[in-house]
Amino acid sequence: MQTVLWFLVAIGLLIAVHEWGHYRMAVACGVPVLRFSIGFGRPLLRWRNRAGTEFVVAALPLGGYVRMLDGREGSVPPEQRHLAFDAQPLRKRAAIVAAGPLANLGLAVLLYAWVAWWGVPQAEPVLGSPAPGSVAEQAGLRAGERVAAVRIEDDDTAQPVRSFDELRWQLTQAALQRRDVTLLLGPAPELATRSVPLPLAQLQARDVDAELVQRIGLVAPWSAPVVGEVLPDGAAAAAGVREGDRVLAVDERPVEDAAQLRAWIRTSVDTQGEPRTQRWRVERAGRTLELDVTPRPERQGDAWVGRVGAMIGAPPALIVVADEPLDALAHGVRRTWEVSALSLQMLARMVVGEASLRNLSGPLTIADYAGKSAALGWVAFVTFLALVSTSLGVLNLLPLPVLDGGHLMYYLWEAVVGRPPSPAWMARLQRAGMVVLAALMSLAIVNDLTRLLG
Repeated sequence: MQTVLWFLVAIGLLIAVHEWGHYRMAVACGVPVLRFSIGFGRPLLRWRNRAGTEFVVAALPLGGYVRMLDGREGSVPPEQRHLAFDAQPLRKRAAIVAAGPLANLGLAVLLYAWVAWWGVPQAEPVLGSPAPGSVAEQAGLRAGERVAAVRIEDDDTAQPVRSFDELRWQLTQAALQRRDVTLLLGPAPELATRSVPLPLAQLQARDVDAELVQRIGLVAPWSAPVVGEVLPDGAAAAAGVREGDRVLAVDERPVEDAAQLRAWIRTSVDTQGEPRTQRWRVERAGRTLELDVTPRPERQGDAWVGRVGAMIGAPPALIVVADEPLDALAHGVRRTWEVSALSLQMLARMVVGEASLRNLSGPLTIADYAGKSAALGWVAFVTFLALVSTSLGVLNLLPLPVLDGGHLMYYLWEAVVGRPPSPAWMARLQRAGMVVLAALMSLAIVNDLTRLLG
């Protein structure tokens, strides 16, 4: 129920902002607005302002609209003909149509800026064990090293890195753009002790997913190999492992961090599901103990993995990342631009077959993430809103009939040839746009169901 509630809050706010953009620009251009509706179907709430605009909150919240005085949609009194939308010059009509998506992008800028100004606790940019066989491992990166800055190919300026999230975002961006990077390691950019090149251009980065992060290799920040909660009926409890134990070595191999220990536990079961006993050396209350731990096999997809029934890893060291107001605003603009560019890149790759159509998400996935982000706190929920608002703005600017971008495409044609498309062509394009949009929505819902049920 909470997931549905937060989904309605999120989608209602984003739709309201989108339609508010159309509404405010129409008012600024002198075009009367007859109705401002959030949702479709039976009105639940309605009222009028002094200008005569009817505001409606309807029963089906998946959309909205602004109805303006328009000779194509009804009769217009002769004395108001000059105020109708279809009587306005091209620049005003284009501004009114573009204002909705731009309002969503503007909201994203403000939300990202708000989070950046408020400050977010994030893991310090200290590396955990690189994933086996990854670019990071092959480059010689080691657990416990601190990344001070990232230098991207063809850019002489090294970008300081304040948190592990910033590091992973920059590496993901570089991989998608097929650009190599160099990591500067040390306590600060000016105190870097060594630099390590990462050849990310060689990666076939088609999707932004866990597989891409795994191939880069920097999956998680450094975490001490300390045992957390131990389940009473698990393999760790049976071997005598206790909460608070620090694992120093496994089968005489020193343990560098929690990620490495988890990987060794997972791979302690062979392809037939037979576990192998591990010799753990642990530190407990200043004493060193030797314990024989036999992870229990668990089927995960097509493979067997080992489990010990205990939380492995202490929380990573955190730092509060916060910006001054102007820097936060600049961050909001930059992040909105980057997410918009990433969205367009992914759409283009899906069109040409370089990326999987499984990346399309629909309302079920949005609802799921709305609930999950709200459960994590207001910062996570605001960040989620900024991401969806950016996506909504970009989607509506696509040159697809029935979307705002499709109408802007008509206006571009009108600006070039001096007349709008014929009514017959407009009708054909609208029907084609509806078919394409329905197909995309159907595919997105199928992807949603596959993710949630699979």
